[in-house]
Formats: sequence, C-alpha cells, structure tokens
Amino acid sequence: MHAALAALPQVLARLDADRTGALERWFEVLRLPSISAQPEHAADCRAAAGWFRDRLAEIGFTAGLRETGGHPVVLAQHAGPAGATSGGVPHLLFYGHYDVQPAEPLERWTTAPFAPSLAEGPYGPRAIARGAVDDKGQVMTWLEAFRAWHQAGGGLPVRVTVLIEGEEETGSPNLDPFLAAHRGELAADLAVISDTNMWDVDTPAITTRLRGLVYAEITLRAAARDLHSGLYGGAARNPINALTQILGQLHDDDGRVGLPGFYDAVRALPEAVAAQWQGLGFDEAGFLGGAGLATAAGERGRPVLEQLWARPTADINGIWGGYTGPGAKTVIPAEAHAKLSFRLVPDQDPAAIEAALRRFVTERLPADTTAEIRILGASPGIAVSTDTGWARAAQAALVAEFGRPAVLAGSGGSIPVVESLRRLLGIDTLLMGFGLDDDQVHGPNEKFELRCFHHGARAHVRLLSGLAAAGKLRG
Repeated sequence: MHAALAALPQVLARLDADRTGALERWFEVLRLPSISAQPEHAADCRAAAGWFRDRLAEIGFTAGLRETGGHPVVLAQHAGPAGATSGGVPHLLFYGHYDVQPAEPLERWTTAPFAPSLAEGPYGPRAIARGAVDDKGQVMTWLEAFRAWHQAGGGLPVRVTVLIEGEEETGSPNLDPFLAAHRGELAADLAVISDTNMWDVDTPAITTRLRGLVYAEITLRAAARDLHSGLYGGAARNPINALTQILGQLHDDDGRVGLPGFYDAVRALPEAVAAQWQGLGFDEAGFLGGAGLATAAGERGRPVLEQLWARPTADINGIWGGYTGPGAKTVIPAEAHAKLSFRLVPDQDPAAIEAALRRFVTERLPADTTAEIRILGASPGIAVSTDTGWARAAQAALVAEFGRPAVLAGSGGSIPVVESLRRLLGIDTLLMGFGLDDDQVHGPNEKFELRCFHHGARAHVRLLSGLAAAGKLRG
C-alpha cells in the first residue's frame, strides 16, 4: 500500500481531533479587516498576508511575502515527502486570496463583520463574518488539511506551492504581471482553487465551466451643455433618450442578444451534459423564488440551469445622467452613461464581443450624438476537461468523503485567475469548493457552514492522499 494511503486514517483522525484549534485559527484571521478596495486598510491587508505566511511556515513550508504594485503576495513552497524526486510526485499549486469585500452596509449585519461569531442554522452551526467563506474560510480548508498531514502524516505527500494574493476583490490588477515574472517558482502540474460552491449541503461539486466577461461603460454625448427642457425640449437631442433607445435593442422578444455575430462561436450543449444537468432536479421555481422572482427571463425555451451555466448574456448594470437629486430640475443633460456586462461561454472571443458592441452602438447613433465606449474588464470563458487523472482522483476523494459523486457543475460567474493560470503557466485548474448558494458572499451576514468547512478540509486531506498514490500527473 502506498504510504499516503496508509497514513490517511491517522491524518483524518488528527484533523477531526483539532476542530477547536482550526476554528480558533480561522476566527483569528477573520478578525483582520483586509479590505483591498479601501486604502485605509492597507496595513490590515499586509497583516493578513503575514498571518498566512506565518501559518504556512509553522507546518514546514518555506514562506515569504512578495511585493507587487499593490498588496503583497504570499508565496510558499513545500518539497513534499522526504526522499521524493521532483519527477516522482505530483506538484500542486494552491491559489487563494486573503482580501475581502467592504462590509457596508454595516447596519444590515446582525453582528460586527470583523468579530466572527457562531450562529445556529438549519444545517447546524455556521460562522458569520466578512470573509467567512470568500475566501479566507475556503483557504483554511486546505491549510488545515496541510496542517493535519504535517502533524500526523510526516509531512505533505505531494509537492505544493501556495500563492495567496491580496487583490482578488479589486480585479487582481497585479496578478498577471506576478505570474509572468515568477513562472519558474510557480511551475506545477495542476492548480487547485477552493472558491466555488457545492451543489447542496450534502452533495459536492467540481466546477468544470466558467463564463467569461466583457464589462463596458458607454458615455453618449449630445449638446455642449445641459439645456433647459422648456427652452429646448422637443428640438434638442436628449442623450438619455437616445441611449435608452439603443440599449432597448440589446435583446429581441425571445431574449436573444442582438449584437452582430454574438452567437457565432457558441456551441450547442452536448446531449450527455444536458441530460446530466436535467437529472440534477434543479428547482427553478425555488431558485427564482429565493430572489423574489417568479418567471424565468433570458432566452425563451431554455432551462434556467442551461441559461446560467452554458449560455452568454448581456445585462445593463447601471444607467445614469441628468438630474437625480430630490425635487424637480427640468434639464436635458449633455451626456448619459451606462455600464454593461456580457457573460461569455467558452470559445467566444472577448475582443470580438467588444468589436460587436462598438458596431452595435455606432450603427444606432442618432444625429448630433457621439459615443465613447470604455472596456473595464475582459476575460474568456473556460471549460476544463474532466477526462483526466486529476479529475478522477478528485472525484474519488469527494465520493469517499460525501458518499456520493460530485456534480460536474458550471458556473455563471467568472474566476479570471483560471484563465491566467492556463495562459501564463500552462496549467489547468481543479475548482473544488465548499460554499453554498446562500452564503451571502459579498453581502451582509456572510457565512460558512461548519459542516461544509470540516468536510472541505477532510476532502482536501483525501485529495492529497489520492494524488500521491496516483503518482506524477499525466493529465
């Protein structure tokens, strides 16, 4: 029997015996208000980076902080089992982030956002705090797995590199340059990220599809200045009217996006995948009802799960212009603004979508108007193959822990680092997360179920054992 399989029972037992210590460590880092978007919390971000560096050093890693143009990166290395050759065991890159979203609106929290607490819920106790699940709690699932291997397994059974950044919540502006500059240190067979959800509290998931994103801001200008609507109304072009007329053509009556060529690269969902998703028993009414809605929008005739995981979208995220204060001000504004997001599926080219948007707007501009379109973010959709050795090892670890296979899920959101890791380091990513849809990520009263936290840590223990026993990853 492989040494990693032989050691597995005592490593799991050690993890189970140290649940109180794991909770204390988790709460310790949750108390640090590492809000990357707010300059007054720069010192807290550095403190959080230092906290993770020190915890990794405690369990056998060579760990340090690396400076970037913003908040520092935690970079740590573990050589794996003693006596192992670099080519004989898998090398994993674990990625996470220590920064968190701002906590506002503070008045909607039931407890202070950076004073973590436990509360009873329908699945047992849950931790409530900003960063409880996104991403400090999920990072702690694999960090506690490392600790258990260090204490009861004689060290980690595989080679591990850890990268924890501090700017994910602000778009990771310094991550790509860091990856490019440190390719040698970050080389690995596979990346592992826990920043996604389970299917439900009893059913794990491996996320295999991520939608990409094009995020744009449109400014439409007309007159040289704001105009009195009594003196100019009816004769002067109103840019808000013009902009809303253009945006009103983004979708047809069946919910399809009207940009030229928008669907040219969109592939039909394979029948086997569609059948699997249909067999999940997804509660469309319950999903919509939880958001206070009753009727599915989007493309007519397509199931909600397919709309979320496998179809591209266009949404107006904000629109403004003119006077919006209290009382009346009869003005025809000189300009109007809107923010739009396009969620893309694999094979759609963000540059092609940007070009289509520019053409769409330009062709519809009325006389006396000009448009400026700024692209604020762009990333392609990602599909990750599940017909690989590492995917089978992950599925085996999750089956062993949860007693049922993981759902091979899609995600409606974007995780740009996955594309960056593929493009800059040439490695794919295992997305094995343990959050739930109701964790209120980015909102007040963010939480993480202790049940999910502990199962997540145990699943990571099993994953390391299975990958070590399988040997060097070959896809």
